[in-house]
Amino acid sequence: MRAVRYEQATIGYNIAEGLIAAAAGVGAGSIALVGFGFDSFIEVAAAAVVLRRLTAELAGGESDPGKDRRALRFIALTFFALASYVVLEGVRDLVTQSTPDTSPIGIALTGLSLLVMPLLARGKRKAGQALGSRLVVADAKETRLCAWLSASTFTGLVIYALAGWTWIDPVAGFAIAGFAVKEGREAWEGELLHESA
Repeated sequence: MRAVRYEQATIGYNIAEGLIAAAAGVGAGSIALVGFGFDSFIEVAAAAVVLRRLTAELAGGESDPGKDRRALRFIALTFFALASYVVLEGVRDLVTQSTPDTSPIGIALTGLSLLVMPLLARGKRKAGQALGSRLVVADAKETRLCAWLSASTFTGLVIYALAGWTWIDPVAGFAIAGFAVKEGREAWEGELLHESA
C-alpha cells in the first residue's frame, strides 16, 4: 500500500534527518539547527501515530481514538517544549551575542530536505486521495509544513554563512518556535483525528 510506504519513508527520513541535524547543530552551536533536529524527532512520533491508525484501518480493525488522542497530546507538549527551548536559547544567544559556527552539513541537510519533503507531501496527498483517507491527506499537509520549516532553517544557515549576521541564527530559531507552536496546537486539538473522522 503506497500510503503505508510513504508513512514509513517519512519516519525513516526524519530519524536520519533528526540525528544529523541535532549533531551538526550541537557541533556548530546553532540553535536553529538543533531545533530543526528535534522537530524531526517530533515528526517521527506524529507519523508513527498516523501509521498505526492507518494500518488498523486497512486491516479492517478499529484503532483506539482515546489512545490516539493521548498520543497526539503528548506530541503537542513536546512541540511546546521545543518552542520554549528554542526561544529561551535564542534570547540568550542574542543577549550574550553568541556566535555559532558555519555548518556546511546543516546547509546540505536542510537543502536536501527542501527537495525530499515536498515530494513526500505530494506522494502522501495523492495516495490519501486515491485511498479516500482524510487522515493521510491531513498528514501530507503536515509534511508540507516541514518543507517550509526546512526552507526557513536553510535560509538562516545560508545567510549566516554568507553574511556572518550573528542574529540570524536566533531569528531562524524563533521561526522554528512559531512552527512548533502551530503544530503543537493542531496536535493538541486532535486535527489529524478530526480530519480522519
